[in-house]
Amino acid sequence: MASRDLDTAHARPEGVPDELVAAVGAFSEMLERIERARGALYEFHQLIGGADAMLDDVVDGLRKTGHDGWADRIERELVGRNVIPGHWSFQIVEEFDDGYYDVLRALERGVREDTMDGRRHVFEAEMKQRRRTHGEPHHDATPQDG
Repeated sequence: MASRDLDTAHARPEGVPDELVAAVGAFSEMLERIERARGALYEFHQLIGGADAMLDDVVDGLRKTGHDGWADRIERELVGRNVIPGHWSFQIVEEFDDGYYDVLRALERGVREDTMDGRRHVFEAEMKQRRRTHGEPHHDATPQDG
């Protein structure tokens, strides 16, 4: 793909082979999938926290209607319970962020910096160039061209 058709932020560095652009593009896509999974993990965290807080209303309602036994049991066995051994959901999020996620981000960035001069989405930018209809409205190479 000719670099002149792309803004320099997305142009393939000189001499980089197609296979490397594809590999780095796949690594970036993998990171994007993990970003989505991370969002789901944060959603899990917030849903668990909100649901646990709702148990206060459940316990109060059971007590007000004379079901102290159930209220006591829910309070003792479920309110504040770890979602997995030793962990509330915030701890799961922190361990994921500080472990797998941080390592992944550092490696993906390092590969991009070393092989693509730090440029992001080189694979996608080249795909855009192949798929767009040159000279047609709304098929500009860059935002500045429109």
